[in-house]
Amino acid sequence: MTTSHTHITSDAGVLSISVATTARGTSLSATGLAQGIDALHGAGPDDIGAVVLVGEGANFCAGGDVRAFANEPNRGEFVGDLAHLFNHFVRAIIAIQAPVVAAVNGWAAGAGMSIVLHSDIALGSPSTKLRPAYPSIGFTPDGGMSWTLPRVVGLARAREILLTDAVLNAGEAVRLGILSRLVPEEELQNEAMRVARSLVSGPTAAYARTRELLAESAERSLIEQLDAEAAAIAIAANNPTGIEGVNAFIEKRDPDFNAVARR
Repeated sequence: MTTSHTHITSDAGVLSISVATTARGTSLSATGLAQGIDALHGAGPDDIGAVVLVGEGANFCAGGDVRAFANEPNRGEFVGDLAHLFNHFVRAIIAIQAPVVAAVNGWAAGAGMSIVLHSDIALGSPSTKLRPAYPSIGFTPDGGMSWTLPRVVGLARAREILLTDAVLNAGEAVRLGILSRLVPEEELQNEAMRVARSLVSGPTAAYARTRELLAESAERSLIEQLDAEAAAIAIAANNPTGIEGVNAFIEKRDPDFNAVARR
């Protein structure tokens, strides 16, 4: 069944969230964040096989609505409240067990770039551009950018990007590992959905634990990570999807992970 709720679309296990709309110049949508949080928190373990993050219009997300900041009598309170909402969205994206795919068209600036850095697979097009954007208005980063960016590009490069407010073109973003790969702009949304649907039909339990292993690796030594991997793969071997994967390999057929998940 397909359902929609303004900024949310759910179809065949793929949850799509619009983080920005054409209103107010494709800036970050507080409504999209709130609806995304509700959808991510309200889903059962078998409801979401993949998440797709998109922007509507020319850009993925051009950052916060600076005009709205300027119109507030207490800018600090307003921006702080929005940052807390954004943090809840980021936490929900991190906590969800399903892989997260971003279709990054046009600009991903400020909060938009932070969202890209939290995606498991970020697809861009040759016209995609990324920029921290916070220094241009005298702000500091939010949405976890000061944590994720150094872990993706290295501390020295992250310092340069953040302090100089560097504009990264699509090719450089791929070289740095911020974007996974590029596809033609006219194919970007469809390719993101194709990737998401392929993930839905895959071993979702293995994906969930793989995401956890990657997230937890930052806080572990190599020896600790080896032990965590050994424990995880032993559990996977007895998991229905792990059993199906091995049996399918021996029987020389494609595994049907969805079928075993429904049992």
